[in-house]
Amino acid sequence: MARVKLIQKDEAPPEIKALYQQIEDNGAKIMNFYRVVANSPGVARSAIKLGNSLISRIELSPKLRELTIMRIAKLCGCEYEWMQHLPLALQSGLTQVQLDAIGSWNESDAFNEEEKAVLSYVDEVEKNIRVPDNIFQALRRYLDDRQIVELTLAIGWWGMLARLFVPLEVEVDERSAGSAVDLIGRRDIRKS
Repeated sequence: MARVKLIQKDEAPPEIKALYQQIEDNGAKIMNFYRVVANSPGVARSAIKLGNSLISRIELSPKLRELTIMRIAKLCGCEYEWMQHLPLALQSGLTQVQLDAIGSWNESDAFNEEEKAVLSYVDEVEKNIRVPDNIFQALRRYLDDRQIVELTLAIGWWGMLARLFVPLEVEVDERSAGSAVDLIGRRDIRKS
């Protein structure tokens, strides 16, 4: 049971009811993430918009984004992120073998050099914030400036969410997201 109230639509203040209605009208699910951030009505809309943008408005490939999310979920012990993104990770091209090995990726041959460069960068940013030159240069072989910024934003965002879900003991939704549409609704993933 979550340590804070999960705000339901029927008990939400008017601005949150309107936000929930907009989410549903767009074809997305009202998930526990929304119910938690609804405790702060002044922040909820902006938080949801940022998360949606990091799914729908970036050039970083969905596969590398989901690889990043799954590694952060593993590092932080965040079951909520892991379960919500598992279907998306598989849809994006990650394999079950990769997901099974993500906890000790540096000892696995399941990842190509680009994926290893991303995972190494994720680990450094998530654990140490500072990134040694050799790790950054390895990443630069595969990603341009925009993609590096987007990757770094994704690490920060999903790391922050883990720091919301884990200490507040937010339960995994009964039905996890089956697609990006469940998370952000009907829109062109690259153009919204």
